[in-house]
Amino acid sequence: MTHRRADVVIDARGLEPPEPLVRTMEALDHLEPAGKLLVLLPREPFPLYRALEINGFTWQTEHQADGTVSVLIEHCRQ
Repeated sequence: MTHRRADVVIDARGLEPPEPLVRTMEALDHLEPAGKLLVLLPREPFPLYRALEINGFTWQTEHQADGTVSVLIEHCRQ
């Protein structure tokens, strides 16, 4: 997953919980309907997945060789 596929990138690998979730949800509040948000995390964000589902977003998760978890998020297409 490359940064070029995203309109907004949040590198949350050095942040303590709940800051990655807070920043992600704030960014999603401002994401354009066709926009994509890429979040880089040090671990799988299971609480985020439920919040995304509830709020009408889809996502793709990739695990990088260095341990980074990349989550590409966008609005559900109807």
